[in-house]
Parts: sequence; C-alpha cells; structure tokens
Amino acid sequence: LHHEKINMKKTKRQITETAKNIKLLILDVDGVLTDGSIILDNKGNEFKAFHVRDGHGIKMLIRAGIHVAIITGRRSKVVERRAKELGIAEVYQKCYNKIEAYNRIKSKFSLRDNEIAYIGDDIVDLPLLKRVGLSFAVADSPDEVKSLTSAVTKNRGGRAAAREVTDLILKAKGLWNKVIDGYLK
Repeated sequence: LHHEKINMKKTKRQITETAKNIKLLILDVDGVLTDGSIILDNKGNEFKAFHVRDGHGIKMLIRAGIHVAIITGRRSKVVERRAKELGIAEVYQKCYNKIEAYNRIKSKFSLRDNEIAYIGDDIVDLPLLKRVGLSFAVADSPDEVKSLTSAVTKNRGGRAAAREVTDLILKAKGLWNKVIDGYLK
C-alpha cells in the first residue's frame, strides 16, 4: 500500500489501520471539492468548478458500500446538483454548527467517531477534524488546520485532493483491486 500522494502526520501504518474501519467519508465543499473560488455573475448565478477525479473517487467509494456525506457552511444549488450527480444523499448546507449535522449523520448510520473520516480546509472545520477517527486537510489549508489533522493531501482543494483520500480508504480496506477489476471487465 503506497501513500506517496498524502503527507502523513501519523505514520502510514496508523493511517492505514484507521482507514480500514472507515464507513463514512464527510466532505466540506468550498476549498475541498472546489478551489474555494465562488464566482457570481450580475444575474445572481453562482458558479463552482469541481474536479472530475474527486467525483469519480466519491462514486467508487459509494459503489464499494462506504457512505459519503457533505456538510458545508454555504447553501448552493450547484452543490445540490453535484451531490445528486454523484449519488450523495446526505447533504447538509448552510451549517454554521457542523457538529449538529455530524451528529445527525452519525446517529442515522449508527456509527462511532473512529468509523468516520472528514476532509476540511479551514478553521470552521476544526471541531469535526478533531472529532473524527481520520481527518484530512487539503494542501492549501492554513497551518492551524493542518496541525490538527491525521494527514495533509498533496493536492490543493478542487484539484483532486478528495481523490487522494478516497483511493487511500479503498486501498486500506482491501477494496481497490475489486474496484479496478470492475473497470477491466
């Protein structure tokens, strides 16, 4: 198992052992699934750019039976659409207290903290990053955030950082070859 793309704060062995137990990956949106840019036009439209490999990684996780959820501080129709395209049913927008949404999802799936991973990028994510079993900051996160996570991705938010994490989880759980075999048939 190689983790050359992710800068490990814990040892590779600790990350892999923890990732084996992950049953749910929660994602922030702005700064994680996007580069953090929010483009607004004069007609009130909002635009966000998502990386296709992040989306594919999320779909692979879902197909492998791992739950995926979104908890974000902003509300956006674009996020609703992207989540629907990817098959993410658990979408919590305009969450100023992300712990409330986290507790709802955790209860719904009867999970423990150590079975949940989270990817964040800013100080609003700290409560979740400190609580989950496996926490990731994207490469362009502030140092205060990076210092409190299990690992930091090599890629920046919106540039396939989430894909690094989805691949790591699939490999740690021994599901990677099964996923790849599905494409080779």
